[in-house]
Amino acid sequence: MYKLNNVTALGVLALSVSLFASAEDASVVEQKPSYSTPVREHVSNLYWGDLHLHTKLSADAYTMETRLTSDEAYQFARGGTVTADNGMPVRLRRPLDFLAVTDHSEYLGVFAQLAADDPTLKGWKMGEEWQTLLREGRTTELAKAFANAIQTDAAEYQTPGPVRSGLWASAAAVADKYNEPGLFTAFVGYEWTSMISGDNLHRVVIYKDGAEVASKRVPFSAQDSTDPEDLWSALSAYEESTGGEVLAIAHNGNVSNGRMFSPTRLNGKPLDANYAAKRARWEPVYETTQIKGDGETHPYLSADDEFADYETWDEGNISLTQAKTPDMLQYEYSRSALKEGLRHEANLGVNPFKFGLIGSTDSHTGMSTTNEDNFFGKFAHDEPSADRTEKRMANQLQKIWKLVSSGLVAVWSEENTRESLFQAIKRREVYATTGTRIQLRFFGGWQFDAADVLRADFATLGYQKGVPMGGDLTRGANTHAPTFMVAASRDPDGANLDRVQIVKGWLDAQGNTQEKVFDVAWSAGRTIDAKTGKLASVGSTVDVANTTYSNSIGAAELATVWTDPEFNASQNAFYYARVLQIPTPRWTAYDAKYFGATIDPRAAMVTQDRAYSSPIWYTP
Repeated sequence: MYKLNNVTALGVLALSVSLFASAEDASVVEQKPSYSTPVREHVSNLYWGDLHLHTKLSADAYTMETRLTSDEAYQFARGGTVTADNGMPVRLRRPLDFLAVTDHSEYLGVFAQLAADDPTLKGWKMGEEWQTLLREGRTTELAKAFANAIQTDAAEYQTPGPVRSGLWASAAAVADKYNEPGLFTAFVGYEWTSMISGDNLHRVVIYKDGAEVASKRVPFSAQDSTDPEDLWSALSAYEESTGGEVLAIAHNGNVSNGRMFSPTRLNGKPLDANYAAKRARWEPVYETTQIKGDGETHPYLSADDEFADYETWDEGNISLTQAKTPDMLQYEYSRSALKEGLRHEANLGVNPFKFGLIGSTDSHTGMSTTNEDNFFGKFAHDEPSADRTEKRMANQLQKIWKLVSSGLVAVWSEENTRESLFQAIKRREVYATTGTRIQLRFFGGWQFDAADVLRADFATLGYQKGVPMGGDLTRGANTHAPTFMVAASRDPDGANLDRVQIVKGWLDAQGNTQEKVFDVAWSAGRTIDAKTGKLASVGSTVDVANTTYSNSIGAAELATVWTDPEFNASQNAFYYARVLQIPTPRWTAYDAKYFGATIDPRAAMVTQDRAYSSPIWYTP
């Protein structure tokens, strides 16, 4: 038996049902509870989904050969079998609990309608030119024409108004068709596709509302404006005019070349309190990991973090039209942005970057596939084949072997409905994974002790004595350090856990941002080196050639109560949990075995999937 910071493994293992399946037998009644349904406060369940998926209704997906529909995307997410565009039948081993199909608002559905010779598009000159390119198979030219048009506000580039409204209403109606409260949630959504000189500022927009309300206003597009402040104004106008609710999620900023969290607005002025309040209001969570790289941190920014260089994309912006320079990096990654948020808050009184962490795929295949052994790429062009790893994304960008089978968003919510999930996202009770289904709880408070994590009502106690991930701690009557309860369980269909870490960021007395990573719980047989401060490696059981690994190392569950040993009551700070799995074969290894393919020697063949909780903030 091994010990996890005074918490025995035996005790933790005995808690697996009560920690992570906390609501199936619980209900709240007004009178005396019945014998079979005891009252439990603050009940929540864990739900898995993807809030960033594209189908053939996205113009870029269509030009890259995707033909799966939004109907098929929802059927697939719910556990159905679909035929991928490469001809293979595909099915998830475990269905998702929720999905948002978020096709680009710019020319939403237009290419598919042109291919179908839709009569409503007759007489639109640019559409007829594009239709000719489609018929002649000149898709590369078509893709370039689309890229040049999506941020142009000239009238001749606009989709005819009635067509645009009809296509949006139809897309929203498909979400309603597959939405079944309590069983599966289908969110209405779209992607706003702003790029400044090839620098990615994309946002996904998610509605709490159904088609009847969401379709009252057409989606905001980059042809309306490329400034996120204008997007937020459009979202505000939507809520005021319809009574609905909506939020935005910023795209992983690693291909924004420093624009995503820049201290300067697009108008050239520095961030002010009004900007900070609006951004915090409309963007409560951030997509920190997805198919185009992981965005937690970068080794240049976190030199002391041995796990910082994970699926790093740092060549340039999204179109590779501008190279990356080191000064851009601090404005692209979630950890550095969270630290920048503390600095802005000290100056403005408002934190613009107070966001929770989620993952999603950004797949353009119509299929959300995040398992290493079931990864179907970004576009239909990238789906499994003997030579896919030698291709380039969109035929001109990064090599496909760089694509990441990531990510998922996990939501702690009372029930699986649009309303409940939406509110959980707004309060940031969410976390990100790189595709695995690690189960994670994280609470902060002032009164937790080591025995609390062993209690059967661990989660209920967490809410009663503290705040969950996404919450706030303020200074109480005393100045002692906060305590954090964290419990993680492996993906039931996956790898054991290596360790649990807590990442701290803070603003020091000189106004400089700092960070530190603490190992707080780990599997048996290892200690922290007194000289280096590092925990010994968990090792690896991966057999790349045979794409196998063994759970003979690592732990099924890890849990502890941790107190910050370096706490300063006068300094603003944030804390989030990072959970690492043991090493497993990467999707490139599965390609090599299945197809007998030769993989570029620069490509990783082993991965170490992980989960990132939303932060808990401390404010004096």
